[in-house]
Amino acid sequence: MEGIVQYGISIDPLTGLLCGARQVLSAHCDSRPPGMVPELIVVHGISLPPGEFGGPWIERLFTGDLDAGAHPFFQSVADLRVSSHLLVRRDGEPVQFVPFGLRAWHAGASSWQSRSACNDFSVGIELEGTDEAPYEDRQYEALAALIRALCAAYPTLSGARVVGHSEIAPGRKSDPGPAFDWPRLRKLLR
Repeated sequence: MEGIVQYGISIDPLTGLLCGARQVLSAHCDSRPPGMVPELIVVHGISLPPGEFGGPWIERLFTGDLDAGAHPFFQSVADLRVSSHLLVRRDGEPVQFVPFGLRAWHAGASSWQSRSACNDFSVGIELEGTDEAPYEDRQYEALAALIRALCAAYPTLSGARVVGHSEIAPGRKSDPGPAFDWPRLRKLLR
């Protein structure tokens, strides 16, 4: 698959797929409303079970295959229909769930600069982590490379606003949390 290569990452803007990434496609997505294109990148943090890293649980949640009996916490989230465009694992591995041209169900009730329904015009990137635990060096490097590649592949993201889930759903969401180093990400994007 040929695509736009930026910082070693290639995105095919026609299919919306990240070349070379593991694809675990989710049905928890749909078409963006007519005329809507990605204009915002939303950074999230997730761990399942909370505070634990690794394992198949995030992928199973995003594909609707999370066994509610596998852990007590899963009973509260197993029926959610959520996804994200990408997950960046602790080791920096990107996993894609939704092509970038489609609407992933990552933001929920949200608003940015007086525009509601951020899923309509955003790309969601989950980082495997928690609000309190430091994110890994490889995650910052991968995130910066992904943002650069997205901006190269989708002109509407050039100079993109990159925000945390907490900024578009204040009071409801806190991720990626105080452990996320925004100045570090900005420095990597310069």
